[in-house]
This record gives sequence, structure tokens and C-alpha cells, in this order.
Amino acid sequence: MSLIEMNDITHVYVTEREAKLTIESLHLKVEQGDFISLVGPSGCGKTTILSMIAGLLFPTKGEVRLSGEIIKAPSPKVGYMLQQDYLYPWRTIMENIQIGLEITGQFTNDSVTKISDMLANMGLSGTENLYPSSLSGGMRQRVALVRTLATNPDLLLLDEPFSALDYQTKLQLEDLISETLREQGKTAILVTHDLSEAIAVSDKVIVLDKNPGRIRKSFVIPDAIRGAQPFYAREQDGFNDLFNEIWRELESTDGKGDNG
Repeated sequence: MSLIEMNDITHVYVTEREAKLTIESLHLKVEQGDFISLVGPSGCGKTTILSMIAGLLFPTKGEVRLSGEIIKAPSPKVGYMLQQDYLYPWRTIMENIQIGLEITGQFTNDSVTKISDMLANMGLSGTENLYPSSLSGGMRQRVALVRTLATNPDLLLLDEPFSALDYQTKLQLEDLISETLREQGKTAILVTHDLSEAIAVSDKVIVLDKNPGRIRKSFVIPDAIRGAQPFYAREQDGFNDLFNEIWRELESTDGKGDNG
């Protein structure tokens, strides 16, 4: 049984003025431990796919299953990390991280120790009692990752979590998140406009067609690239060839390819 199954998904956004077909006849399976990246032109439904898996949006047609069960609402088994960290400025770092545990009824006396250990692993020791305004953008995103992982989800949805960061911080967080997720055996789906990032962190890159979104082609990342840290993956033999191959596939969609 796949962790995620999207079966014959079609979705139409309906407004007062129009009905817009965003996704049509999409089939997607994600296995436990996979790290999948979704790339494609703007408007191809990447974020819509994540929203459906998160239980925040429901398809017009078809079904989305998590561990065999149809998704009918948000689940603590799914963590969602966005481009913005959405930390509450009036709560300390520890209090921000505890939010998910409090909402899902998982908060215990041991939680504080576990959170402190996770912060230490992220290079954030001693920040527990600080407020978000005291931290840099990269540090805040690491806090957001700890908050997401604190509830111990089976699946992480990553919607361009690095795009607002400077390039050096972005590369550092790619390495940190990739290593953390692999150590914990987590499954992840990343939406990104950065093709080199998608190749560097993923087991598979899925290219979506433009309007309506459907899977155009999937690329399995070679072991040599997949086994390296994202920073060094870009230096592996075959990386540039694969980048160019996926780029050509993106350019052959109705829209222009994503920026690399």
C-alpha cells in the first residue's frame, strides 16, 4: 500500500465569473520514505495538489488516500511547511513549536525536552525563550521545520520553503532538511520553482503540464546524485545533463520552464 494515492483527480475552481479546470485526470502514488519534487509552469496545480493531500481542499472528482484511507480532513500524520514561517510574534520559540502538539493533544511533560533536543540538532540551542523577532529568516525557517516535525508526521509537504531566503542560507537548509528527513525515514513532497534544488534533494522529480495540470513525465534521480548532500549533488557527474533534460521537458509544456 502506498502512503499517498491520488486516483483520477480532477479539480475545478468555481467563482462567480468562471469555472477554471486546474487539474485533470491526475494519478500519483508516493511510497513511504520517498522524497518527491513537483515542478511545472505557474498555475499547473502544484500547490493545489499539496492542499488536497493536507486535507485543506477536496477534489471535484477522484479521491486522495493517506495510508489507504480517504482524506476527509487535515491529519496529524501530515505536516505542512510553507514559504513563510508563520511564527506568532507574541509567543516564544518553544511556545510556537508547541502549538501543533497542543492542537493535536500530544503535548506532554517530555515534549519540552524533545523540542530542545530537536532545536539543538538544528543549531538553535538556547533559543527556546527568545521571540521570533530575535531570529534571522533562516533560523525562523528551521524553527518552522522543528514545529512541523514535533508532531511526528508520516508525511511532510514542503511548499517552496526556501524561496524567500538568501542563496547561502537556502543551500544550508536544503542540506539540513534533506539529512533530517532521511535520518528519520520521513516521506516528503516538495513544490519548488528551482529545478536544481528539486534534483539535488529528491528521489524523483515530477514535471506537470500547464492548465490543466497532469503528470507529463517523471524523472528518477540517479543514485550518485541522490546519495550526495544537496550542496555536493550539484557537482556530481550527470547532474547538468539531467538538469538540461528536465529543463527541455519544462520548456515543451505550454508555458515557459521554471527558473533554475
